[in-house]
Amino acid sequence: MNQIENEQNKLTQGENQKSLQAIWGSLNPAEQKALASLLKGVPSDMNLMRTLLRLSAQHLRMAFGKKRRVAIVGPTNVGKSTLYNQLVLRKSDRAEVSPLPGTTRMTKEAESDLFNVIDTPGADAIGEAGKSQQELAIQAATDADFLVIVFDAIQGIKTTELELFEQLSDLNKSVVVTLNKIDLVKKHRTAILQHTASSLNITPEQIIPISANTGENLPQLVIAIAAKEPELIAALGQSLPQFRWQLAWRSIASAASISAVIALTPLPVIDFAPLIITQSVMVLGIARIYNYKITLGRAKELAITFGLGFLGRTLFYELSKFGGLPGWLLAAAIASSTTVVMGYAASTWFEKGEKISQENLKKIMSDTTKYLLDRLKRKGDGKPGKKKLQNDIASVLEDSPLGETRSFFEDSQNSQG
Repeated sequence: MNQIENEQNKLTQGENQKSLQAIWGSLNPAEQKALASLLKGVPSDMNLMRTLLRLSAQHLRMAFGKKRRVAIVGPTNVGKSTLYNQLVLRKSDRAEVSPLPGTTRMTKEAESDLFNVIDTPGADAIGEAGKSQQELAIQAATDADFLVIVFDAIQGIKTTELELFEQLSDLNKSVVVTLNKIDLVKKHRTAILQHTASSLNITPEQIIPISANTGENLPQLVIAIAAKEPELIAALGQSLPQFRWQLAWRSIASAASISAVIALTPLPVIDFAPLIITQSVMVLGIARIYNYKITLGRAKELAITFGLGFLGRTLFYELSKFGGLPGWLLAAAIASSTTVVMGYAASTWFEKGEKISQENLKKIMSDTTKYLLDRLKRKGDGKPGKKKLQNDIASVLEDSPLGETRSFFEDSQNSQG
């Protein structure tokens, strides 16, 4: 029996080492040193360490993401340049826009802090000049890290559009599909969206209807890009300050779902070192979104300074007295709510320089925990596995109104006393 256990431990350690090496190799020496200082308190449970590393991989990529290039591609005259202008802050970088097809004949790239946005000519242009424009557009798409494919709600999807979509899909890039000028087909938007999806052989949920002209649904487009490319979250937050909370919410929701899994361990949830690590990396990511200069070590200090660990333990003991709630459910909800409130407090600090009082933090955390408990109980009885719990928390937070605005947290503070 001991021999079997030894062999299992060797396999577990090998898998853990591969996970650690994959994450470690993506960091520069300074980041490796900072992260190493945080990992000193992690318990020696190798299975738990492997789970933490696997769940944290996406989160670490978000915090230490590298510069990315986003190309806006699609047929002629579908509003690519108008969308490009919406994503570029400096007026001097804006593209020429007109109702005439083929106005954009060259690619145009603007640096926006940590990422570049690329406007492209129509990828279905015709004629001798059109062939050159097509080549420029496809080359820009090939060289980019991420594609926003734009179609026209009025023009619809013809054979040429379908062929272009298939060609761009074959590039194996991360992609978001948008249907522009949706404001011009209000009465028929649902039918047009469904027909477009059917023509492209995708689901309506995979298409974001937008109006590049009015800005309709651009926040949803930004969030969709961030969801597919976590490395873009920080960069988008710096360049699009009006969307910073929605972007920060992606980081918060991800960290909260990881925290729930950590809470399934028999160790004290709030004192458990990986929870602090997860929250520290989240705080660092949020700091980058708000263009606030901070190190990973300082992010850890900030996470501890808010004192949410003590509040979490206090809340756990208070709610435990009432009974009727499984310990795992209460621990998961409190670990997640602690992380959510930490994210909100950090966002407020980075944006306004205001530290929320302990009294208000306690009220917000209590309300957030009750919110999560109510929705988690609807997911079914019985203790779930780690993966299901992570998905349940992520689903609850994604479907909640918390990510749209901070009104839930603000209302909770205002109701204090």
